Amino acid sequence: MSSLDHDQHLHPSCRDKTTVTSDSSDAHELAKQPLQGLKLASHAVLEEAQQKGRLKCSKCGGSRMFFCYTCCSLVGVTPQDIPLIKLPVKIDIIKHPNETDGKSTAIHAKILAPSDVNIYTYPCIPDYEKEKVVLVFPGPGAVSVQDMMQCLHHQSDSKSSYTFDEPRIKRLKSEEVQDATHTAENPESGTPDGAKGLESRVFPLQKVVFIDSTWNQTNKISTDERLQDLLQVELKMRKTCFWRHQKGKPDTYLATIEAIYYFLKDFHEHCLAQEYNGEYDNILFFYSYLHSVVSKAKTSAQKC
Repeated sequence: MSSLDHDQHLHPSCRDKTTVTSDSSDAHELAKQPLQGLKLASHAVLEEAQQKGRLKCSKCGGSRMFFCYTCCSLVGVTPQDIPLIKLPVKIDIIKHPNETDGKSTAIHAKILAPSDVNIYTYPCIPDYEKEKVVLVFPGPGAVSVQDMMQCLHHQSDSKSSYTFDEPRIKRLKSEEVQDATHTAENPESGTPDGAKGLESRVFPLQKVVFIDSTWNQTNKISTDERLQDLLQVELKMRKTCFWRHQKGKPDTYLATIEAIYYFLKDFHEHCLAQEYNGEYDNILFFYSYLHSVVSKAKTSAQKC
């Protein structure tokens, strides 16, 4: 268990009947050492890039460090320098148009898992099939990750009609081929039989949607009619490590990349039924390094 998991109880509004709490004395100590114990690739390449300073993005010309949040491309480092992650499920991030690109952590997921993550700027939202897609967002009707697959199976089984307009049918067929290829290429699968086993555990889930926005701006996206029919999934309550704390909001409001990490970890344990051994820790590769940089800067400022 990483220290990022120091608080395991569910949000009060979650309908999950199984509440896992952590009242260990170690939890309070771990809370003082956020992001410790993660299985991360070496940050040496980021340290070297930081020493060189900000560079111009080759695509837009913007001054950037590590990556360009506008072009979703690396700056000062190469793809071989950073970990590339294969996710067990596709992820869509719906970004609020007023969300400042340079402050958003959503770009971290796109750069580290480029084949599995897409970012859309609201009001652009893909056409989702509700029986195969979930929205990670708290609310009175939200379910836990543990109950998510059962709820999806129930929706799929109770579906009485398969009538869609023609353009939607064509899009879904192409997605199914893409998803099947993605599953077959998953390194964890190992063999065709393994791929089928993983696919059966993930079915019918095809995509997970996250909202990238300040909490004051989320309502406009979360209440959009195109997302209303999606099953909402609520994560266990954890404390954020984000250095850009939203004024007036509790420390249980997570940064986008934190929410993605926790979902993947819970999904691995509860849906794939596998022990978690840091398989997706590197999704926090940039986040953990930037956190350490900010923490050191704050410490130095306090000493002055």
